[in-house]
Amino acid sequence: MKIFRSGDEILNKVNKIHFVGIGGSGMCPLAEILHGQGYTLTGSDNNESDPLRRIKNLGIKVYMGHSAENVEGAELVVYSAAISKDNPELLRANELGIPTMERCDLLGIITRRYDNVIGVCGTHGKTTVSSMLTQVLIVNKLDPTAVIGGRLPLINANGCAGKSEHMVCESCEFVDTFLHLSPDTAVLLNIDNDHLDYFKTMDNLISSFNKFVSMAGKVFYNGDDPLCKKAVMNVNAQMVTFGKQNTNDYYAENISKGALGMAFDVIKRGERLGRLELSIPGEHNIYNALACVAVADGLGITFEGIKEAIESFSGAGRRFERLGEFDGITLVDDYAHHPTEISATLSAAKNLKYNNVIAVFQPFTFSRTALLKDEFIDALNIADKVILTPIMGSREVNTFGISSEDLAAGLKDCLVVKDFDGVVNAINEIAMPGDIVITMGGGDIYKAAYKYRDLKENK
Repeated sequence: MKIFRSGDEILNKVNKIHFVGIGGSGMCPLAEILHGQGYTLTGSDNNESDPLRRIKNLGIKVYMGHSAENVEGAELVVYSAAISKDNPELLRANELGIPTMERCDLLGIITRRYDNVIGVCGTHGKTTVSSMLTQVLIVNKLDPTAVIGGRLPLINANGCAGKSEHMVCESCEFVDTFLHLSPDTAVLLNIDNDHLDYFKTMDNLISSFNKFVSMAGKVFYNGDDPLCKKAVMNVNAQMVTFGKQNTNDYYAENISKGALGMAFDVIKRGERLGRLELSIPGEHNIYNALACVAVADGLGITFEGIKEAIESFSGAGRRFERLGEFDGITLVDDYAHHPTEISATLSAAKNLKYNNVIAVFQPFTFSRTALLKDEFIDALNIADKVILTPIMGSREVNTFGISSEDLAAGLKDCLVVKDFDGVVNAINEIAMPGDIVITMGGGDIYKAAYKYRDLKENK
């Protein structure tokens, strides 16, 4: 049974809602959901984007640029964490006494409006599993609502507004954001040493995941991960495990390399359900697929239906996203920004038939780079050659005295460039036909990939 929280009633009292930064990947799905529920929406943004065009196509009025008058007539103003407190629209809303709400609070309220919210959490793989699971539900006509951290090619969007009681919700642990949500089913993929600038200790991080899964009535978790096991201790819920070891409820056997990804038999408590051949590379995706199979099987979807959807899943946006082949050089973009993710991405690439794997990495946040410097070096050395950009500090000031040159000092074949033009020039200089170039990072390194692609397409 859902436990409603203070402030949830606001959506019952308003109709006109304004979104500041409506084109953001996290904002667009929420706007689409509320639009489908009959609310009158407006929004503003500084930049044109695919999500923004999707919003406009729904008939939602969008103002380009942020201006105080944009909030006139609104009964609630929603903003993303990226919006500064001195934004003119937020300042005007406060002057007019219009309630304001951050995106994560609104998402929490929305999750309490659905009977089966599937919250996908974990340090790595959230977007892939959320996307894969959404595809399984759509293909099998369960008409889900979804909020995903990346673009799902099937719908060309970061989410969708369905008519059923099923909701797939990517649930991020950063600054305890996911504790605003109310999952009925929790999926815990893994726990790794990330966001320790906020959590400080691994015990605090594990405790946060424990609080999240404790809200659910059913928990699917990685039974091979000792930290996941620790996080679900003393949780009063129905437990289902997945992993490679045959001690799990769902596990993989007869693992081999397929044409595009790993292939394996899916075993459920000793019974063979069938064989999957993934279309996304990397052994880590065995875990992601097993998590998806376990949840979907629990919803009563046939293995044939699960298999059809998973085998046709080509990945989410910025998750080993193939951007094209140019003069014999394959260009891929990936969100990997933690050493574990970088290692998984580069290992997957090394298992494919390319001459050289060239990693283009933009370190993201000074604290993570300083804390995990040696781990970053080990992961990046999987590549044959590395191009590094300056560290993207995001919300941080560099009080750590760390730079990309510190990473380069430990890499066997590395070039440090100043900007994205430097990235393009470096790729042109060192990449040869038969090589794969992978841009990686949690910031805006994808812009360098697009810059290189545009150069090649327009030459």
